[in-house]
Amino acid sequence: MAGWILLGLIAIAFLWIIVVYNGLVSLRNQVQNAWKQIDVQLKRRHDLIPNLVATVKGAMEFEQDTLEKVISARAKAVSAAGPHDKAVSENMLTEALGKLFAVMENYPQLKSNENTMQLQEELTSTENRIGFARQFYNDMVASYHIRQEIFPNNFVASLFKGFKKEEYYTADEADRAVPKADLSIRKK
Repeated sequence: MAGWILLGLIAIAFLWIIVVYNGLVSLRNQVQNAWKQIDVQLKRRHDLIPNLVATVKGAMEFEQDTLEKVISARAKAVSAAGPHDKAVSENMLTEALGKLFAVMENYPQLKSNENTMQLQEELTSTENRIGFARQFYNDMVASYHIRQEIFPNNFVASLFKGFKKEEYYTADEADRAVPKADLSIRKK
């Protein structure tokens, strides 16, 4: 009788390890999928930028420096790997695009150009999708870390080497700074 109880406990422990292991594998794959969803949106953004640059290039003849910064930032973003490097390079690209959009405001012919406005709207929409994909990725990373660290799952996670900590997608220090708004009315 004691042998059957011992065998039953071993079977329960073995089944528990299988369930925990499969849960960790599932979450790890969800984290990887969430990262790939960010990549999909970033690729979309990277594909739209050359079209926008080509559209505004002729009209912004005096703003070549701004266009070159966007092109350079895009090249760095495309070649970045890993959440940290990608976050840094994508933040540089976002900053360069923000400057481009600000400069575009000074060109009425661009503001009235349908192609330019459509590309700008698509980029803005893509930026929102990227933001949501980053949030989802970080949510998945948090769930994965919690599952790895809670007792008694931490025993199973430590038994198998495939369960490493994933990096969060973090904001750049410049993005964390509080923007300064000057709402004073000045006469020129």
